Amino acid sequence: MSDDQRDQTPAGPAPAEPAPAAAGPRPEPLRFFGTTWVDHDGGYALRRAGVAVGSLVSAFAAAYLLRFAYEGLEIGDVGPFLSISVVVLFALASAIAFVKTWESFGRRPRPSSDEAALKGLKAIGFIGSLIAYFLRSLTEAPGEKLHRAEYEQARAEFARRRSTRTGNPSARRPKRKK
Repeated sequence: MSDDQRDQTPAGPAPAEPAPAAAGPRPEPLRFFGTTWVDHDGGYALRRAGVAVGSLVSAFAAAYLLRFAYEGLEIGDVGPFLSISVVVLFALASAIAFVKTWESFGRRPRPSSDEAALKGLKAIGFIGSLIAYFLRSLTEAPGEKLHRAEYEQARAEFARRRSTRTGNPSARRPKRKK
């Protein structure tokens, strides 16, 4: 084999061309649901039931673990003030986490919002977040309403932009000279 022939033989299979992108906006996947929320297919109902049961069981397990922590405080005989303070702290943190989680299903947080400052509080009140997740999953996938509104708006804007086009400019026939 000559040097010219070696230079012309391919080293491996030719790279495949990327698949053309589907026209239009793509739906944003939701946690545990992917994009099955768009058409409610692909086991959507089963996933929603699983999320509801899983979040409720997780909330009960978390409450049970917090009960053990409270009993540990009682065994340690730390006094009624600290015991009551811990219960009130977890109750307030859970209430705030519930409200913030519930609000996040309906709107996106502003970039300058205090959501980052509340991460620690939401972590302490995780039971409230789990309960909010459970209650929302009884009616829809958590966050589905927000994502559906954004997706429908993006599709409408895409259709509006698409309908104003007259076609591929390079495929047009040249204008006749008069």
